[in-house]
Amino acid sequence: MTTKETTRASPAGAAGTAPTPRLDQQLCFALYSASGLMTKLYRPLLDPLGLTYPQYLAMLALWERAPSTVGELGEALGLDSATLTPLLKRMEAGGLVTRRRDPEDERRVLVEPTATGQALRARAADVSAGLACKVPLDPDEARTLHRALTRLVRDLRETTD
Repeated sequence: MTTKETTRASPAGAAGTAPTPRLDQQLCFALYSASGLMTKLYRPLLDPLGLTYPQYLAMLALWERAPSTVGELGEALGLDSATLTPLLKRMEAGGLVTRRRDPEDERRVLVEPTATGQALRARAADVSAGLACKVPLDPDEARTLHRALTRLVRDLRETTD
């Protein structure tokens, strides 16, 4: 591959600076693109359930551990309170979750699925299998990619804390 194929010409006056890698060579762009495409694949599986992808992730976390505080849920999802609170308000308005102050510590808000939210769990059971059929990876490739991404997320969280 030639230098011209991998980089653009340096702007005037930028002599001696490292060339900028092309967009298609950026790890961040590959991750961003893959994330968007995965979310798009989930849409037809989640629409019949009345869930958006972020709501589905929140329900998965709550089905694993409820009640959870908003902070615990945010940590599990990698979301801050300012992003999570409006999501939870919409889910509460939709009858999927309840939010209430922790009687032991009024500063904390507890979130848990309603009966409707719990019933949705059975209907959502086939979502992962449905998605697996659409992802062009064999099971070993999928496990390897998952391990690498999980490690990347863990390490990035440690460096940004």
